[in-house]
Amino acid sequence: MTQYKRIGVTVKSDLDHRDEAVRTVLEILKKSDAEVLLDDKRCHDLPSAKGIALFEDEKNLDLLIVIGGDGTILRAVRQLKDFSIPILSVNRGAVGFLAETNMDEAATLLPKLLKGDGVIDERSVLHVEAKRGKEMLFHGNVLNEAVISQGTIARLVNLRTNINGEELTTFRADGLIIATPTGSTAYSLAAGGPIVHPRLSAAILTPINSHSFSQKPLVIPSDHVIDVEVQTKENKFSDVEVSLTLDGQTYIRLERGDTVSAHINKQTVKFLRRKQDTFFGTLREKLKWGDSLRKEE
Repeated sequence: MTQYKRIGVTVKSDLDHRDEAVRTVLEILKKSDAEVLLDDKRCHDLPSAKGIALFEDEKNLDLLIVIGGDGTILRAVRQLKDFSIPILSVNRGAVGFLAETNMDEAATLLPKLLKGDGVIDERSVLHVEAKRGKEMLFHGNVLNEAVISQGTIARLVNLRTNINGEELTTFRADGLIIATPTGSTAYSLAAGGPIVHPRLSAAILTPINSHSFSQKPLVIPSDHVIDVEVQTKENKFSDVEVSLTLDGQTYIRLERGDTVSAHINKQTVKFLRRKQDTFFGTLREKLKWGDSLRKEE
């Protein structure tokens, strides 16, 4: 008997063979005693949705199954309204860094997880607000990172940064990444940031190509608030875009004087995972962390 009585299913909007993927998951779920509902926004037009109830938000669900890769998971987390609902991710292809399983093993793994043979993996999310004076440009949560960066022209941008109201520094760089521990293995890592275990509650500040050698990545406590003000200099490129990018998917154009505030949300997002997986195993498998670059003779 399943532990989850109401299970919602959502899918990547432009997934290849989308209906086939949803139909496969529905066939697996039919063998459980759970009520299954489909995402009204992304599944209502599918032939497999005929006769299946739809949901508009996840508030009354016990579990949300996300069909798609890591990008689909990032989108689902940003749109999540009830953080108490666990997410189970099923990738169409290979298992991603965040995705738990794929179609090939779903028929075997899903019934086990639904019966309780799994664990809840809690991850921190970053709450972000962007303002232009009193105007709110964006407010919401991201799983990986918020990135403030220069756009069209390759020029450095000045980003005045305060922590809990105390001035930290003005980064003169291509940009600044504010990442969660989950996001520490994404863009932040590529920019030279540290890998932070996801069970740690912290935020990571990683400058992108800083002009100062002393401006290195910084890990700060989760209860600290980060405030960044855009201070582009007046010059012939004054109309050059500065952007705020959220999880690599949502883009907001910023201007001189705009502010971005970020802190780790007190609520965590929850993923349903198999018991035997570990973060260190994922590092070795997905990032080849610690592998020797020398080929054995």
